[in-house]
Amino acid sequence: MTLSVAVTGASGLIGSALVPVLTAAGHAVTRLVRRAPGPGEARWDPGAGQIDAAALEGTDVVVHLAGESIASARWTVERKRRIRDSRVVGTGLLARTLAALNRPPQLLVSASAIGLYGHRGDTPLTESDPPGTGFLAEVGRDWEGATGPASQAGIRVVLLRFGIILSPQGGALARMLPPFRLGVGGPLGSGRQWMSWLTIADAVGIIRHGITCPELSGPVNAVAPEPVTNAEFTRSLGTVLGRPAVLPVPTFALELLFGEMAGEALLGSQRVLPRRLEETGYAFRDPVLLPALRRLLTTG
Repeated sequence: MTLSVAVTGASGLIGSALVPVLTAAGHAVTRLVRRAPGPGEARWDPGAGQIDAAALEGTDVVVHLAGESIASARWTVERKRRIRDSRVVGTGLLARTLAALNRPPQLLVSASAIGLYGHRGDTPLTESDPPGTGFLAEVGRDWEGATGPASQAGIRVVLLRFGIILSPQGGALARMLPPFRLGVGGPLGSGRQWMSWLTIADAVGIIRHGITCPELSGPVNAVAPEPVTNAEFTRSLGTVLGRPAVLPVPTFALELLFGEMAGEALLGSQRVLPRRLEETGYAFRDPVLLPALRRLLTTG
């Protein structure tokens, strides 16, 4: 079935992989952009509270991926405000707009993140577990909460709690590759913190699963079924690259360099499991880390 799909964050890591897949499948895609729109685009400016509502009338699905990177710079008061507003304010504007349409979409797929769970040590976490504490947990709770007007209007809302997305084209893995290729990569802090990850192929696949699976709604952990510790991750990456990965980065150095961000984004532990995806029959392309890294770093 051919669908009309609107996408925010279409130029980001997930969006730039998703849009070509949707287009190749025959779907009509409209990108929501902040600049002057071109063909196949509509304008929105969340900071100014502006959105082209007419362009969304009759759209079947909206995929909302926009949000400022949490790990590209040290957290200042202003940067934390931008991180929060880029998620909560934009999501609220979009949800209210969709709820007020004469012909609203059937589905809103809205990005969220496993940072919502906070630092939880070795505890396995599923969608039934409550949010944790800390800045990212607060942002995640408010981010998901901002979709409320859409669900209240009868729109099916899928909240994808993304883990660390692995792609050599961007994100965490792309930033890790240069030092690891030089043989100076290694665990962060103790290395015992859990990393819940997924490949970019599965990020796209999970969004498509959300579109085609009508029983899927609410929070969904978008992570591979086998999380690993940071030490296991670095060891696997070193193995694939044929380089040693034994030089740890001390906790105090991370805290000195990155401040508050180190404790939450780099050293925080979230052992997250994809219960809802498994219950609804999603078939992972990359369920296990080592072969996933081999495929990514061989074929991209």
